[in-house]
Amino acid sequence: MQMAQSFKLPLITLIDTPGAYPGIEAEQRGQACAIASCLSTLLSLKVPTMSYIIGEGGSGGALALGATDKIFMLEYSIYSVISPEGCAAILWQSQKQAQKAAEAMKVTAKQVARCGFVDAIVSEPLGGAHRNIPAMMKTFKKHVIASLENTRVSADKRYEKFRKIGAPL
Repeated sequence: MQMAQSFKLPLITLIDTPGAYPGIEAEQRGQACAIASCLSTLLSLKVPTMSYIIGEGGSGGALALGATDKIFMLEYSIYSVISPEGCAAILWQSQKQAQKAAEAMKVTAKQVARCGFVDAIVSEPLGGAHRNIPAMMKTFKKHVIASLENTRVSADKRYEKFRKIGAPL
């Protein structure tokens, strides 16, 4: 992140993580501090920043890389504060209820976009990005170029964007 700032280059993060490990060992190794450091750095950069959720955008791992000017999701990706399996384990004491949890959590790209958490959904080839990587890369390249042309940099606006998320209307 600091290197992008130093060279005045845009920063683009690709997010595909089930999230931060929720165990005591991870906290003892400074996981929360690392997430907070990423957030602080991203929010203060003076170069354009964009993140793409390309698979699973879960928990603190996605948050640490997603506090950007623009957030995009591939059509078949998910974005959540906790994995559907983790949610199911808490609510129904069974990870077997993960599908039910996913539906209740509204984690799909369309649902997340409707809530205003992402700026746009990037279409994927039929069956998903992994089914036709060359086609997906063409789409991705076009999207990145167009998005960079339309991204205005302002650490204050970036900060305000995230302050509004979850606020009552």
